[in-house]
Amino acid sequence: MTNKQSEEDGTLSDAEISWLLRRAEGGFGIVTTAASHVHPSGKSWEGEMGVWGDHHVPRLKELASGIRDRGALSLVQIFHGGLRAPRSLTGQQPVSASVNLEKGVEEECRELADSEIAELAQSFGEAAERCERSGFDGIEVHGAHGYLICQFLGTRTNRREDRWGGDLEGRSLFLKEIIREIRSRTSDGFIVCVRISPEHDVGVTLSDSIDLSLMMRDWGVDILHISCWDAFARPQDGSDDPRTITRRFRDLLPDEFPIISTGSIWTESDAEFVLGEGADLIGVARAGIAHADWAARLGSGDYEPERPPFTPEHLISEGLSQVFVDYMRRWKGFVTDGRE
Repeated sequence: MTNKQSEEDGTLSDAEISWLLRRAEGGFGIVTTAASHVHPSGKSWEGEMGVWGDHHVPRLKELASGIRDRGALSLVQIFHGGLRAPRSLTGQQPVSASVNLEKGVEEECRELADSEIAELAQSFGEAAERCERSGFDGIEVHGAHGYLICQFLGTRTNRREDRWGGDLEGRSLFLKEIIREIRSRTSDGFIVCVRISPEHDVGVTLSDSIDLSLMMRDWGVDILHISCWDAFARPQDGSDDPRTITRRFRDLLPDEFPIISTGSIWTESDAEFVLGEGADLIGVARAGIAHADWAARLGSGDYEPERPPFTPEHLISEGLSQVFVDYMRRWKGFVTDGRE
């Protein structure tokens, strides 16, 4: 969960480590870090965690050890912001699959050269190797939410005519090379999860995402994470199919390919519904922000945690720093004195 709690150079802060360890203590089976950039050019916001240098390793080791001691598995979410990594943070023009100027960005990005794409794929592999050396159980490649990998997958943001563009095979080549680099640099037991947006306005469609998922299984990906935003809603593909996004994936993917599904899950009955739709695991962000012991409270059959808005005092008591609380004030209706 993005929270802006890390140091300026990407090093984990005391506040960030404490926040994540509280969730490990709270019974979560997997604790995944905030998005962490694999290259200095990929930073998308202030206080973003980094895994691009060996100076990050000591505190990464501290976090990995602490999560393991508390009984949870640990994943580092690795990404590059692409066109959403502004010059004001990186000191250089943003990059992407093609030249793009999206709403809300500071400037037009430039198109990556062939050699630069290969070098960035290598950076993902080096970051994963660094995470394993630090003691993490695996990584989650963030290919969702319109960041660089998603920009390559989308037909609107990737208009290339070389091997990195065109049909789905070309547009997914960057992700394929990232997985190959990660697998070549880490052990067989190191978990590789990939997070995707099943649909996204950069030009990602549900049918392509399902086809991509079948391809990823062959590439050696261990877990698929589908970021639905709302796990109870029907897809936006215009079809009359009444099935949820989770069910659409589960019905077409091999049973042995685990799916994490996320999006608007708050209560125990919510979690049971999504599991019933075919997810092997469910993920939460906002519920886990507000309730550090959310996972430990499951099991009664009727757990219904308090919902937003939350007071700043409550959030601080759940392990958020003041910086994190300030960030959550930007989320509509989440904090009592935040955005309405």
